[in-house]
Amino acid sequence: MFVECYKNHGIETLRLVEGKSGTSKNGKRTVTKRVILTLGPLHRFDDGKPDYVKRLKQSFVDGNPLIDALLPYCSTENVRKQYKFTFNAGDPHCFGETKIYSHCLIDRILEELGVNAAINSYKSFSKIKYDVLGLFRLLVYGRILNPASKAATFAQNDDYYDPIVCSDYMYNIYDTLDFIHDHKKQIITRLNTKLMQQTGRRNSVIYYDVTNFYFETDRPDEEIENEDGTISKGIRQNGVSKEERKLPIVQMGLFMDENGIPISIEIFPGNTLDHLTVDTALSKNIDDVINSRFLFVADRGICNYITICHLLDRSKGYIMSKSILKSKDEEKKWILDPNGYTVTSEAFRYKSRVVRKTVKDSKGKKRTITEKVVVYWSKKFYDKQMHENKKFIDILKKIKENPNGFRVSASRVKELKKYFKKELVNIETGEAVDSTKLRPLLDDNVVDEFCKYFGYYQIVTSELEMSDTEVIDKYHQLTEIENQFRIMKGSLEGRPLWVRDEEHIEAHLLICLIALIVIRIIQTKIVEYKDEKDKEKRWEMGLNDERIVEALRKWTVADMDGNLFRMHNINNPDLQTILNAFHIEIPPKFFTRLELKSLKKSMKIFS
Repeated sequence: MFVECYKNHGIETLRLVEGKSGTSKNGKRTVTKRVILTLGPLHRFDDGKPDYVKRLKQSFVDGNPLIDALLPYCSTENVRKQYKFTFNAGDPHCFGETKIYSHCLIDRILEELGVNAAINSYKSFSKIKYDVLGLFRLLVYGRILNPASKAATFAQNDDYYDPIVCSDYMYNIYDTLDFIHDHKKQIITRLNTKLMQQTGRRNSVIYYDVTNFYFETDRPDEEIENEDGTISKGIRQNGVSKEERKLPIVQMGLFMDENGIPISIEIFPGNTLDHLTVDTALSKNIDDVINSRFLFVADRGICNYITICHLLDRSKGYIMSKSILKSKDEEKKWILDPNGYTVTSEAFRYKSRVVRKTVKDSKGKKRTITEKVVVYWSKKFYDKQMHENKKFIDILKKIKENPNGFRVSASRVKELKKYFKKELVNIETGEAVDSTKLRPLLDDNVVDEFCKYFGYYQIVTSELEMSDTEVIDKYHQLTEIENQFRIMKGSLEGRPLWVRDEEHIEAHLLICLIALIVIRIIQTKIVEYKDEKDKEKRWEMGLNDERIVEALRKWTVADMDGNLFRMHNINNPDLQTILNAFHIEIPPKFFTRLELKSLKKSMKIFS
């Protein structure tokens, strides 16, 4: 027997019930409840202190109930329950088999984010008969707990203590990808709304960056003729892979809020340049979703004035880095001028100025904008650039000191070309210069120009009144987006991509995004649990993604006799940290199937 709180015509009501297990006519195990005593509305008994229902349930178990009417049903002695099992040879329960239980926590997060309800709602407007929600949940669980192909993910259905879907028809999982793709915008909008309500998501700063995912195929997609006669290329194209793989790739732009929780994604053909993704990504994912003013933060690969005009026309702001080497001579001179710098230490100095610029928008129309330019020099950044370019600088040094004994490969010639004077080859005659005469042709001015900007960084912003240090700090938080890419490609095994249709590719990456949001919420809760006094400290991980995934994989149950289940690995330190962060208490006992379901329902994610 146990105390249960349920809703009776919308009113929370208490009652004492007893659970009984049995077997149906078709041989399936069933669990039924029998009402022993109806106590009445909760508000009659609630003492106003926190967790009344939880305390009431425990008091009944302890034999000293908070409600006197329960006393006759309590044991007069606080006796621990004893478990007795009898197995005969041939009983399948003689073999121990663990099943995953941690998906219950993931599912509660999805429920409180409104995703499950959204999927059901959108399905209700269609003629779909298969279990879209179950397959969607299976895709998210599998992406976090055991990433695999779509077919292998479907086969994981029986790995959970209660199968997620009842169907044996695997190919509905691909139909589910089509459903997810078709409702991407609605899902993203629901997630953003719920995160604002539940976590206080602030969209005042939005970070954006681009990465790519490769496919295990040598052939890029062929050109496609559209219905209107125009020609477009498929999504899988050869491009500059972030992982230097010579395979077709797809570009993905990711938006992230200032708490480090992703907002949305957009995909592009693999040969799309980073800065050409921004306007489309903003138009499809942000412009109609976030109406309030925000600061758009991106790196110099994204920075262009067409994007800046797009933002300013919508009353948004921006903070972006800008290439120093591509700046005008007057701008470079100002950057190197020591006057005006605020020196905070020998390792860091900064300065800024407000400038007016004439730029072109997406329609080619000239317009004047006013922006603040912030530059800083950092010893840490200087050392980083020196380390990254050491091999290249050493090559230049060897060429200068001993050109006669140094050989340059064909690939290196192209890289070195800009550091030599134009007289290196006679264009008219094609005469090659003897290598012994190479030394005077090395252009020391260009080499010095390349090296003298080491340690300097340039940022432009619309925020004229924002302090220089705040501009720098907000821009630096962009580095957190690289961690999101690492998780998607690492723990979530987002690549290589095994699906090939554009709709399935986008749906797959959206599943990865949702799985990533779940992990970031768990990390955020852990940070709050570890440091209750500093709940704004969102950028620290608490536990990294690998440890979280590994701990969740360990949270399993074993069926002891068809009705009682035993929890496994609860004492794992990382799993204990996760449970504590969500205030989930697991008593040392065997659980009935009904109690396992009740435990899931009792999990509070954002309380």
